[in-house]
Amino acid sequence: MQTDNARRWWALAVLAAAQFMVIMDTSIIGVALPEMQKDLGFSQGELQWVFNAYVIAFGGLLLLGGRLSDLLGARKVFNAGWVVLIAGSIVAAAAQTAWIEVVGRAVQGVGGALIAPAAMTLLMMLFAHDPKELGKAMALYGAAAPAGGTAGVFLGGVFTEWLSWPWIFIIYIPIGIATLAATKLLPAVGSRRGAVDVLGAAAVTAGLALAVFAIVRAPEAGWATTGTVLQLLGAAALLLLFFVIQKTVREPLMPLGIWRVPRLGSANLAMTLLGAAWIPTWYFLNLYLQQVLGYGAFASGAALLPMTVLLMIFMTAITARLLAKFGAKPLIGSGLLVLAAGLLWLSAVEPTGTFVVDVLPASLVAALGMSLAYIPAMMAAMSGAPQEQAGLASGIVNTTYQVGSALGLAALTAVATSQGAGGLGNLPALTDGFSAAFVWAAAIAAAGGLITLLVMRSDKALVAREADAASGAQGERAGV
Repeated sequence: MQTDNARRWWALAVLAAAQFMVIMDTSIIGVALPEMQKDLGFSQGELQWVFNAYVIAFGGLLLLGGRLSDLLGARKVFNAGWVVLIAGSIVAAAAQTAWIEVVGRAVQGVGGALIAPAAMTLLMMLFAHDPKELGKAMALYGAAAPAGGTAGVFLGGVFTEWLSWPWIFIIYIPIGIATLAATKLLPAVGSRRGAVDVLGAAAVTAGLALAVFAIVRAPEAGWATTGTVLQLLGAAALLLLFFVIQKTVREPLMPLGIWRVPRLGSANLAMTLLGAAWIPTWYFLNLYLQQVLGYGAFASGAALLPMTVLLMIFMTAITARLLAKFGAKPLIGSGLLVLAAGLLWLSAVEPTGTFVVDVLPASLVAALGMSLAYIPAMMAAMSGAPQEQAGLASGIVNTTYQVGSALGLAALTAVATSQGAGGLGNLPALTDGFSAAFVWAAAIAAAGGLITLLVMRSDKALVAREADAASGAQGERAGV
């Protein structure tokens, strides 16, 4: 029994490492973007596709990854995800043109969409029999996410500054191979019969991609042109088709009845707006540091470390205590409003600014708001779901965050471009564009905070459930 117990904790280490790497894949790219832009010929507006190609594939296919995990067996899907992620990393590292780089990033996103839900399924299989051990395992697994984000910011700077940007992808190859070798520690699960809603997955992913494509091209092509209007209408039609498919197929990716779960809708709206405000903040702040203040890749990564460290500390040690005391609603609302305040402060950046005055204090306020809102929004989305739908609720809230991130980055890139950030070298114009993006990100965050405070239900039973879960996670962390 002791051997089996030890094996389970080693298996958790494999799953936590996977979570660490999937999250690191979204953050490691940031500081390398200017170098990739120079080498691969991305325009200022197109550069976001290096990030959004991953996010669209990852967010659009998360529900499909969860369904495949249920039908084919979580370990098989986990392994397949790593094979796909390694393949995408090879393509991204070897890319000599912009479009091949985007393809590689999209393939990486597909791999992440297979790995993440399979890892959660395996974790539940290993620890669900003991609530105390499950709380401890979830705390350790959850801590891997902010740790991955922090490591990505730092390592991206190290690799780009002292090696070259392809190394931010090369690193995934040996780590992926080592993870595949360690998956023998994970429980094997047989396949079972069932249908896979491939058409639904294709509709939602294609709709999201077309919407982002239209928004990215609109500043150059024109918002009222026939092409832009048709692209946006096509995206809306594909997303509508997704919901029609979910209502008509026997085994949908997202049974629409799940939306009757209390607070699921308001929590997912909060997560969508949180992603739409936060991810563009991180993106444009990095560009400001390098393209306006003249920081190198390593210096830019180091400059972003204080906010990522603050995020990690709050998410793993403080937010759970606040959640146990106050419940999710006030933390989500206040967190989004604090994020808005930090973003409004960041909008005052100057072409001749400094990190200490223009970036550090405002970025810490923004990070504080993010850390207050993110975990409570996740908890609010899942706390009302019955046990058999908890996995689906988790998949939906992760998907809406990724969708909000992609659409927010596309929209705010269009804003920045229209305000002067479409080219390089003109520091006042670049700064004006970035400043405008921060202002609109602040507006998105403020809207999310106010909507949450006005709309989200204050259900005593759900608040008690959130408090119990938060207290359990807090207690387990204290005992690690």
